[in-house]
Amino acid sequence: MHVTLVYIQVKPAYIDHFISATRLNHEASIQEPGNRRFDILHSPDNPDHFILYEAYASAEDAAAHKQTPHYLTWRDTVANWMAEPRQGVRYEGLFPQG
Repeated sequence: MHVTLVYIQVKPAYIDHFISATRLNHEASIQEPGNRRFDILHSPDNPDHFILYEAYASAEDAAAHKQTPHYLTWRDTVANWMAEPRQGVRYEGLFPQG
């Protein structure tokens, strides 16, 4: 399984907008072939910190996600709302398998 944790820090003035835009991306992403999980995590201690947990069956499925209209819209919409560039860290999912 192809897993990416995306670390995001949002400018405080845009947190609510970011959550709304990210929800739309989440709802479309979980419908993609090969998607296993697409979780949006929000820090209770640092309200401007988020993690996107993206799990796809394969690297090809994850790459296809980055070509979808919903991802491209999300990427362009939230770009100026980030306090710093987002950071994606790649992992291989061991369990559950598949």
